[in-house]
Amino acid sequence: MYLPEEIQNGKVLLTVKTYPLPTADHGEVVCTAGLLNGEKWVRLYPISANLYNEKRYPKYCWVELNLIKHPSDKRPESYMPRLGMDEPMRTIDKIGTANNWAARRSWVEKEVFESMEELISLCWTEDRSLGTLKPLEIVDLVWEETEREWKPEWADQLKQMRMFDPYANGISGQRPLIRKLPYTFKYRFLSRGDSKPRELSIHDWEIGMLYWKCLKQAEGNEYQAIQLVRKKYFDEFVAQKDILLFLGTTYKYQRRKAPNPFIIIGVFYPPKISQMTLPL
Repeated sequence: MYLPEEIQNGKVLLTVKTYPLPTADHGEVVCTAGLLNGEKWVRLYPISANLYNEKRYPKYCWVELNLIKHPSDKRPESYMPRLGMDEPMRTIDKIGTANNWAARRSWVEKEVFESMEELISLCWTEDRSLGTLKPLEIVDLVWEETEREWKPEWADQLKQMRMFDPYANGISGQRPLIRKLPYTFKYRFLSRGDSKPRELSIHDWEIGMLYWKCLKQAEGNEYQAIQLVRKKYFDEFVAQKDILLFLGTTYKYQRRKAPNPFIIIGVFYPPKISQMTLPL
């Protein structure tokens, strides 16, 4: 898969943004991904989490920016803004959800895999690290508890970086750190050719924000909050949505040639279209 070293005024349809992570060099960042000119997957990193907090660049909007191949991430689809965090990014248009997400589907469904093994094979033969999968069946949404706080060294570095932060508020002049999710959510699913379910963790921003919303609704009861997340992402989605999974490798596990280096970086959930609404 050929992608140039530098892309001038690249037009990208943003389809993925992951839950923010703290970094020593850039503060809180998200990994975003999308379709370059609506065709080939590209990964954009680092992008400041502040941009998404302000809702300046929502998912399924077209943006234009200058890109260069990421110097320390050798996956072929990995780019960074040419000027780093200071690169201007222009919003061109946003694609809505009219007609059962028809416009979004027209771009997202151009290349869809049905076999996880096929995508993993391409990862090793063509160094492919991004793709869209249509699961044969979603068996369950499961979760596991994880660390509840960011590593102390990350938190300390971020606090220092946030002094005089232009986005800060409050008397101290610092914004609070983005909260770390205490649970990892995973889809258990089958793809074409699988003899038993697979399990992949979900790192999408949306499910993280949903958990915090549900925790508030449940008045701090974590078990009830988890059940509300499961109700939406499993009960409602499986029954009502035509789910596609946006998958991406982690750099660490792709370098180590792990048997499956992919995680779920986004969930595409247009409504199911009944046979009665399909054109003749």
